[in-house]
Amino acid sequence: DAAKCRRAGADLIFAPGVKEVYPEGFSTYVNVEGITQGLCGASRPGHFRGVATVVCKLLSMVRPDLAVFGQKDAQQAAVIKRMVRDLDLAVKIAIGPIVREPDGLAMSSRNACLTPEERKQAAALYRSLKLARRMVREGARETGEVRRKMKTLLAREAPLGKVDYIEIVDSETLEPARRISGRTLVALAVRFPSARLIDNVRI
Repeated sequence: DAAKCRRAGADLIFAPGVKEVYPEGFSTYVNVEGITQGLCGASRPGHFRGVATVVCKLLSMVRPDLAVFGQKDAQQAAVIKRMVRDLDLAVKIAIGPIVREPDGLAMSSRNACLTPEERKQAAALYRSLKLARRMVREGARETGEVRRKMKTLLAREAPLGKVDYIEIVDSETLEPARRISGRTLVALAVRFPSARLIDNVRI
């Protein structure tokens, strides 16, 4: 990471040790309610408490004017935005767009863990999301119908992957949507033998 920062022209790297962030006796945590319950939070209890706590610590220690988080981790980004709003933290949160490989797979350090066949099949995640977007543009509004078509595509084109979830939610509150209207996020997580991948699109 440090080498990549140098190549990108970074002036400073803030890399505190564990004891600096979590000194002996540390016992305070940030728990964002509601928005953390679904999607990845459903299968990873306590995960977003850790995320919110360490990001709150980071923002408090660095005190940046601007912090950028990626859209690929849509739930994480939503949790951080809610935390910053609720705690009146003096920082602007910007969400960077998903960067994709030529075949559409969202870039992630986890991609390097995939076997060649898993990597080939992983491109189906984005194809399923594009299918959802196309269905909505063609008039589909029932979330159940869209999810079923996505699952069928993934079962056919990514048989090594096990679907953790496919959810269609409000893009701000992350509340599940029964019908597609307004600000909507289609998100999924698929677990391959070597890595669990997530992706999403706004429709």
